[in-house]
Amino acid sequence: MPVNYATPAPEALHPVAGVRLGVTEAGIRKADRRDLTLVELAPGSRVAGVFTRNRFCAAPVLLCRQHLETGEIRALVVNTGIANAGTGEEGLQGARRTCAAVARLMDIRAEQVLPFSTGVIMEPLPVDRIEAGLPRCLTALAADGWHAAAHAIMTTDTVAKAASRRIEAGGRTVSVTGIAKGAGMIKPNMATMLGFVATDALVNPLLLKRLVREVADESFNCVTVDGDTSTNDSFVLVATGKSGAAFDNESSPGWEGFRDAVVGVARELAQAIVRDGEGATKFIEVAVEGGRTKEECKAVGYAVAHSPLVKTAFFASDPNLGRILGAIGNAGLGDLDVARVRLWLGSGGEEILVAEKGGRSPAYREADGARVMKPAEIRVRIDLGRGSARGQVWTCDFSYDYVKINADYRS
Repeated sequence: MPVNYATPAPEALHPVAGVRLGVTEAGIRKADRRDLTLVELAPGSRVAGVFTRNRFCAAPVLLCRQHLETGEIRALVVNTGIANAGTGEEGLQGARRTCAAVARLMDIRAEQVLPFSTGVIMEPLPVDRIEAGLPRCLTALAADGWHAAAHAIMTTDTVAKAASRRIEAGGRTVSVTGIAKGAGMIKPNMATMLGFVATDALVNPLLLKRLVREVADESFNCVTVDGDTSTNDSFVLVATGKSGAAFDNESSPGWEGFRDAVVGVARELAQAIVRDGEGATKFIEVAVEGGRTKEECKAVGYAVAHSPLVKTAFFASDPNLGRILGAIGNAGLGDLDVARVRLWLGSGGEEILVAEKGGRSPAYREADGARVMKPAEIRVRIDLGRGSARGQVWTCDFSYDYVKINADYRS
């Protein structure tokens, strides 16, 4: 079960003018489950994306990068069950066939389609099943299809992940809605496994490209479940312009509120991925301050969040906090003065100083550490004592179930 997270109700997800979504059961890998999603975008929609840096990136990632350079995007197609990664030229041909099939149905060009896949790596993509299922997706297209699509893009997720905001900008009502999937193989180097956010505002193309990277860095690039970057990580931001609100630059009226709404949706989705981490029983925020740069703060945060020893200690509520100090010292800051580092643990509004001046805080008692480690949500705060920069990472614990889920994944 996810840690303090439930899928929003369908009515809580605001439709985005210019976006329609349809899903079906195509039998791509398993029977009797929604596994194929088609997203129709209105003419004139603007799309930007960021993708995995894994060198073994999937065929659809390669094709998405190419198609985003060709001009207007009119459709997204997403299959689950098979990742179409590690499939060589055959995989590229399968992704191209999928785009061509969508293009024929929608009377658009294949280059106007972005394909996405997630699931088992090194298995051939069953394109025939996708082609057979697409007409049903087309028939099912609806503006209120976000809730169904959130379920249809799941793999090992235990819950669907969705978020929505509505704001006023320039006298117009603007909607921002998104969905994401991911529970394991999560340590993005750009975004998440799959994430899609759309708005009915119009955003300057260059500004949209900058925004998608900034949003990724403030949300999906702050999460880790197991330290593995997927071959298929993709995050796409769509702006249809149908609300009448427009942002030409960062000085446009209402821009800050709009940006906050997009970041808020993305953060909610990113944190939902961690809360639904495979086998997770605890949600952990690692907040690092006092760094020289935001990058080194994030590096320390990830060093703590990636450590299996730290994660298993949190699972057991075991205040073996030397593991956190060891992770901080292993973060690659060669000139770190450990005597200036301070470490706190907190939960439920309580915060305890654990370490300072290179060792245990004189006031710290192990019973206090055990108490604040028991709740399902825990905050680790680290002050590096060397600057004013800040950064944060969200992660989860490692339980017995993480091993079970991944041992049985292909069965």
